[in-house]
Amino acid sequence: MVPSFQPGDRLLVERWNVRFPPPTPGEVIVLHDPEVEGRLLLKRVAKVTTGPPELHGGPRFHVEVRGDALDESRDSRAFGPVPGDRLVGRAWYRYAPEARRGDTD
Repeated sequence: MVPSFQPGDRLLVERWNVRFPPPTPGEVIVLHDPEVEGRLLLKRVAKVTTGPPELHGGPRFHVEVRGDALDESRDSRAFGPVPGDRLVGRAWYRYAPEARRGDTD
């Protein structure tokens, strides 16, 4: 797959609604790197696995993520499924650079 994002791209990320409802395959999300504390990753959702609701009523789920550049990406193939509480938000609009401005899908 050809990478959809390049270094220097600037994205708007919907942070408040990332876990309700869970993301769907194909969506681009920002998540906390499960292996490197303090680092964020931009990945595409490959699979969502849901489980029984948590005590506070929210859905419990895990996502498998893939990078668009499969040969170069560190993703769920290396670190496994990511718990939903590690997600930061949905990337929904690229605003810079101007020549690449538009939706992220």
